[in-house]
Amino acid sequence: MKRLVWMGIGVAIGVIAFRKVTEAQSALGPEGLNRAVGRLADGVYDFADAVRAGMRERETDLRAALGVEAENIVRR
Repeated sequence: MKRLVWMGIGVAIGVIAFRKVTEAQSALGPEGLNRAVGRLADGVYDFADAVRAGMRERETDLRAALGVEAENIVRR
């Protein structure tokens, strides 16, 4: 009975290890690298969009505080 329990534990550890190794191999291949770079690029674009939105909001607040109208401004 004791051997059966240890054998079951060994099989479970083997299955978990096999899944982890397979997952690591897929992450290290070209597809995994492409996914990682894509996620990084998406994060950078999302961050830049958030910064631009914050800048627009702050600029609007400053213009309102200074009494500057937006129509008089020439955009480049």
